[in-house]
Amino acid sequence: MKFSTRIDQDVPAEEMFDAVANFDRIERMLMRRGVSVRRNNDMSVGSRSWDLAFDWRGQRREVNLVLTRFDRPEHLTMTGQSAPFDMVLDMSVVALSRQKSRLIFELDVKPRNMRARLALQTAKLGKTQLDRKIAKKVGAFIDDTLS
Repeated sequence: MKFSTRIDQDVPAEEMFDAVANFDRIERMLMRRGVSVRRNNDMSVGSRSWDLAFDWRGQRREVNLVLTRFDRPEHLTMTGQSAPFDMVLDMSVVALSRQKSRLIFELDVKPRNMRARLALQTAKLGKTQLDRKIAKKVGAFIDDTLS
């Protein structure tokens, strides 16, 4: 199941990419929201990864994220794995003008077991509502990182 949204901001593309790729700030934002964040290793692409743990709907969820692509100032890709799902997160920054840029945010979620497959099938029934929620959350994330 794929979710995507586009966010336009009145900032240069380099500034938008730097905000999205500011991992230290993003880690602090997640910790303020109750997520347990543990950086696993060095800072190079392909080996930079995080273990995230959080409570959602009454259960403890754990996700491992790995930075797989980092092409400054355009593209950032992370892959994630949890018990029920595999995820790929793509963020691309496109310069619309000198002072305006667009973030293209794409999240692809694939099930790893039958229970997850059923959950995604159920989620497809409300996909438009989920798309709106994700667009709102990504917009708030961008506003937080740019401020």
